[in-house]
Amino acid sequence: MSVRSRAALMRTVDVDRVKAAIAAAERATSGEVRVSVARFFWGGVRRAAERAFDRLGMARTKDRNGILFFIVPARKRFVVLGDEGIHARVGQEFWEAVAAMLSERFRKGEFTEGLVEAIAEAGRLLAAHFPYDPAADVNELPDDVDFGGN
Repeated sequence: MSVRSRAALMRTVDVDRVKAAIAAAERATSGEVRVSVARFFWGGVRRAAERAFDRLGMARTKDRNGILFFIVPARKRFVVLGDEGIHARVGQEFWEAVAAMLSERFRKGEFTEGLVEAIAEAGRLLAAHFPYDPAADVNELPDDVDFGGN
């Protein structure tokens, strides 16, 4: 699958379902979740994910507990990046569990389903380290799916 146009890229992911998954996950944790979907590009996927992490302001959360799902449907590749607050509290098993969910679905081209499941799992796992406090928690980052590119 080669997804080069923004319009075609937006058709690969059910934005409403992904936004609902983000909102549901963030009701269980103070962690912030973002999704960025990139069209085909040359270069390393990890480096592009790091640029998106910076561009989206992921490191500006109070507890440094943002997590970015960066996907490249044209390559069936992804990177999940967490900020330093998350890294300080979760082990490798956390990242492996989330990546396993995405990998299985992405191999089948099921990008929306993979994201919805992985976001729910990330929210569940983050809640143990960053519980939601309705009196203090604010939504620090938008829940919109980013199609800003790489």
